[in-house]
Amino acid sequence: MKKQRLALLAMIMMTAFAASAADVLRYGVESQYPPFESRNAQGELEGFDIELGNAVCATGQFKCEWVESSFDALIPGLAAKKFDAINSAMNITEQRMKSIGFTKPIYRIPSQLIGREGAGMTPDAAGLKGKNIGVLQGSIQETFAKQHWEPKGVTVTAYQDQNQVYNDMVAGRLDGTLVMSAAGQSGFLTKAQGKGFAFIGGPVEDDKILGTGIGYGLRKDDAELKAKLDKAISQLQQDGTVAKLAEKFFPGIDVSVKE
Repeated sequence: MKKQRLALLAMIMMTAFAASAADVLRYGVESQYPPFESRNAQGELEGFDIELGNAVCATGQFKCEWVESSFDALIPGLAAKKFDAINSAMNITEQRMKSIGFTKPIYRIPSQLIGREGAGMTPDAAGLKGKNIGVLQGSIQETFAKQHWEPKGVTVTAYQDQNQVYNDMVAGRLDGTLVMSAAGQSGFLTKAQGKGFAFIGGPVEDDKILGTGIGYGLRKDDAELKAKLDKAISQLQQDGTVAKLAEKFFPGIDVSVKE
């Protein structure tokens, strides 16, 4: 009888542990891309995607965990089950959807060129011929620049860290960078390092490459997780949480998604 009680207790504990483990949501994140995700002076993760991710966890009744990775290693890391969802300002594109799934689009940010004021550049191949443009490795901006600009005489240099791009721009090793506007504004232009630089022209456009919005990357067979996350995301869009966070981290930028 004692053995039976012990066995029953062990089974209850294992069931409770399994239920607890099932409620954990491990986000994959590239933590050097402010204002979306970065570390503060205390070493804590902060930014729009971090606060939004925590809100999704609270709404969907998950326990958040964060797993750091370089941006170009996020999709391989997801496939290797190092985490459950990519939460790192990743745009939903046709190319990415060949290998992974996505939640519904959560928000959208335009991509713009940054360069020195008065440099005479324009955000097109003709206006950048002979120039060296830095991009984040594995990003849609890299894909766009290599398809539209590189074949027409523009050098496109990829970096694992967007901050390295900014450093090389200041040092004169790069002429500009193609980046999501909110990241360029908050991470560079509003800082002392960005003095003398500005957005060059308007946003670049190509829905096929640049995507229809930003969502969480998922493994294609995670239908149950997708359903839970989509429900939480819809609630946060409808109650104004997404819009409030956007106004906090990148005021003045319309992040609404096309329905």
